[in-house]
Amino acid sequence: MNTLDEADLCFPQFNSSYRKITRSPAVSMLIYITLSSIAVLTVVLNLLVIISIFHFKKLHTPTNLLLLSLAVSDFLVGLLMVFQIILIDGCWFLCDLMCSLYFLLDYGITSASVGTMVLISIDRYVAICDPLHYSTKVTQSRAKVCVLLCWLSSAVFQGLVLRDNVRHPGRYNSCYGECIVVVEYVAGIVDLLLSFIGPVSIIVVLYVRVFVVAVSQARTMRSHVTTVKASGSFNLTTLKSERKALRTVSVVITVFLICICPYYCVTLTGGDAVLSASSVAFVMCLFYFNSCLNPLIYALFYPWFRKSIKLIITLEILKPGSCEANVV
Repeated sequence: MNTLDEADLCFPQFNSSYRKITRSPAVSMLIYITLSSIAVLTVVLNLLVIISIFHFKKLHTPTNLLLLSLAVSDFLVGLLMVFQIILIDGCWFLCDLMCSLYFLLDYGITSASVGTMVLISIDRYVAICDPLHYSTKVTQSRAKVCVLLCWLSSAVFQGLVLRDNVRHPGRYNSCYGECIVVVEYVAGIVDLLLSFIGPVSIIVVLYVRVFVVAVSQARTMRSHVTTVKASGSFNLTTLKSERKALRTVSVVITVFLICICPYYCVTLTGGDAVLSASSVAFVMCLFYFNSCLNPLIYALFYPWFRKSIKLIITLEILKPGSCEANVV
C-alpha cells in the first residue's frame, strides 16, 4: 500500500509531495500524442505564416502585419505547449522560477493576442466603413507602432499582475511538485476588464458596425443602383478584396473568441483565484488548439498563403530576388 501511495506522488522522497493525476496508461498516451501533434503543427504552420509575410514584399501590408503579430503569438503558444505536456500528470519537475515564468509568458502572450485581435478589428472597421481614407489612416508604420505598443503594454501589465509570483517563486506552493500562481483580487478584476471584457466589447461593437456597412455595400453592388466613387487605385475590385479580407479575419476572430472564452469563464466564476496547472489544463489546451487553427484558416481563404507555402517548401525563397515574387 505504501508502494502504491509513493507511486502516486510526484516526488516520493518527500512526504509533502504533490499527488499525480491518476489516468490509465492508454488515456495518458493518447493525451501525450494529441498535445505533441498539436504543438508540432502549431509551430510549423505559424512559422510558415511568419516566413511568408516577413519574406515576400508583396505581403507587407498593414493587415498582414497584424496577422504576422498574431502568428508570432500563436508560434510562441506552440512552444509553450511543451510545458503543458510536462504538466499532463499534474507534476512540475522544473524549478519554481520556471513555473512563474511559464505563467507570465502565458498571460503575456494571451494578452498580446487579444490586443492584436482588437487591432485587426479596427483595421477592418476603417477598411470597410471608411475605404476612401483607409490608405492614409492605416499605414505600415502606424501598424508597426501599434503592434509594438500592444506587445510592450501586454508584457508590462502582466508583469505587474504577477509581480509577487515572479519576485518570490514558489511562494504559494503548498507541496513539492506543485505549480501555481496567485493573483490578487483587484489585479484579477483589472486583468479581466482590460484583457477580456473591454477588448471583446470593442470587437463586438466594431464588427456589428462593419457587418451593417458590408451588407449595405453588397446590396449596392448587386443592384448596381449606385457606383462606388473612388480616388486613385480604389475601385470595386478593391472593395471586393477588402470584403474578402473581412470574411477571413471574421472567421479568425470568431474561432479565437470561442476558444479563449472558456478560460475567462473560469476567471469570472472565481475558479482561477489560485491557478493550478491541472485545473486549467482543458481551457489552456483549447486556447492552444486555436493557435493551430489560424494558419489552416489562412490556407482556406488566402491564395497568397498557399502560394507562399509552395515557394517555401520547394526552397524557391532561397533564390536571389525571391522576395519580389508576386504571391498575391
